Amino acid sequence: MDRNQATGLILFAAVLLIYSFFFSSPEPVTDEQSTTSTEVQEDSASKQTAAPSTPEIPDSVKNLQNQQQFGEFSTLVDGKEEFLVLENELVKITFSSKGGEIKSAELKNYKTWAKQPLILMDEQSASIDYQIQTNKGPMSLNQFYFAGEKSTVTVDETSAQQVTFKAETASGIITRTYTLPDGQYVIDQKITTNGLSSLSDQNITVRWEDNLKKQEADISESRRKTYVNFYTTEGDYDYLSASSDEDAEQPSEPIKWVAFKQRFFTAGIISPNQFTNVNLEQTIPTDTMSVKNMTATLSFPLENGQASNSYYFGPNNYKILKKVTPDFEKNVDMGYFFVSWVNKYIIVNLFHYLEKVISNYGVIIILIVFIIKLFLFPLTYKSYIGMAKMRVIKPEIDELKEKYPDDPTKQQQEQMKLFGQLGVSPISGCLPMILQMPFLFAMFFFFPNSIELRQESFLWAHDLSTYDSIVSLPFTIPFYGSHVSLFTLLMTVSQIVYTRFNNQLTAAQGPMKNLGYIMPVTFMFVLNSYPAALSFYYFVSNMVTFGQQALIKRFVDDGKIREKIEKNKKKNVNKKKSKFQQRLEDAMKAAESNKKKK
Repeated sequence: MDRNQATGLILFAAVLLIYSFFFSSPEPVTDEQSTTSTEVQEDSASKQTAAPSTPEIPDSVKNLQNQQQFGEFSTLVDGKEEFLVLENELVKITFSSKGGEIKSAELKNYKTWAKQPLILMDEQSASIDYQIQTNKGPMSLNQFYFAGEKSTVTVDETSAQQVTFKAETASGIITRTYTLPDGQYVIDQKITTNGLSSLSDQNITVRWEDNLKKQEADISESRRKTYVNFYTTEGDYDYLSASSDEDAEQPSEPIKWVAFKQRFFTAGIISPNQFTNVNLEQTIPTDTMSVKNMTATLSFPLENGQASNSYYFGPNNYKILKKVTPDFEKNVDMGYFFVSWVNKYIIVNLFHYLEKVISNYGVIIILIVFIIKLFLFPLTYKSYIGMAKMRVIKPEIDELKEKYPDDPTKQQQEQMKLFGQLGVSPISGCLPMILQMPFLFAMFFFFPNSIELRQESFLWAHDLSTYDSIVSLPFTIPFYGSHVSLFTLLMTVSQIVYTRFNNQLTAAQGPMKNLGYIMPVTFMFVLNSYPAALSFYYFVSNMVTFGQQALIKRFVDDGKIREKIEKNKKKNVNKKKSKFQQRLEDAMKAAESNKKKK
């Protein structure tokens, strides 16, 4: 070690000794000091290991950023969200001051299948976004904070609740006013803009996304009855395919209204004039928490700084929907055109009349059957007489079959000649039955779509709007299901009994005889998962028809019918063939001739 190194070591040691003597003299350490020291050390260690915090942006910088992004609307992007509620005896609508937008809609007189409050839409399942076009680009009103004020007003001599949201900038103001009259499911909205210098386009774009909440127990049936409906300004009603897993459409014509229609409830947006640039979409989610996911994007103009539209949140009640806007009642499926008139003009009015005086919906169904059967009794009587005539002349028909066993064409020609001589029409028994078919098929659409039957019990059926399962099977039968519906079984048995009685009445033979037994079994599979009300209606209808025919049979004498036929036979012995009969025979001969040539 050289001199310099030794001198350095001595000086370093001297410094340590002096520091220890003057600056590090020990003091007694208390428990509190020890604990404090430990906490300080731990806190220091945690600060050393923790990630560095993001420095808070100064207000001046934040304001500058907002000014660059939002322009004159920069003062609206900061605030506190508050909620206001409009409600009447039917609905409860909750609004947010952030955007001045609807956040939830509750139907107060209905419950879900689980007996929970029926929330048609809420903030978790849906969003409605209004966008305006500015010189800074499109901006969502949901980014702005509004000041809300609630009041009571009078609309068309009806008391109404109203909430007004205002968002003021340095140069102008945006106002959204919602009005909910008493006793209605329709909420009117009016939007006004005044003095806004940065608007680049006088159009508002609305994007409504809604994952429709599950309201019924049967998710499969709910999805089958859920789809997007829309109505054009030209008077055309249309919808996205109900069976498609994914679907989208861009209507070429302006739209009057769009509805997210579920089986029993609808949420819709309605324009007093028209929506343009419409795009509609729907998808079926993989989970069972929502029925379908739907999206509607549409635009409407700000005319002189004003625009308006309405919302409907309510039940699919035909009479209620009919008062909302033109053809909004089409959200209730009344069937094809040849049966819809029965539901619209007869069944709906009859049902609502009985509903006013009778509270039991099973009894209402029974009364509807009796009223319809009484109304159609003349047709039932004619049908019976026609079938009785065919039964009486069966011996003559059998003779023709024995006479021409190998010539079907000749058989038919002679039968037509025989019918003309006896004054009997082969379709006299069928035609009255055909005239009754619209009523039969009308029920196939009415009961599955009748919200009045929802959660209404009768006998063992806890809910007439769905199937009345009495047995749950541990397996699934194709085209039938995994349950047994008792009303469907009763309907099937009654139809088989009626068919047997009818075959005896008409002396049916061959394929027609067996077809009468095949149809009830087929319908047993089809209707097993349909509403109990429908199967119950058909069951009661079969029993009443059976009783009517049994009653008619007691007052109709086959002997008198035979006497009348014999009189017709004598009177028509020299009667010329009618033009229709002659054309029919000529057609049959031509068909037979072509068959022989081949």
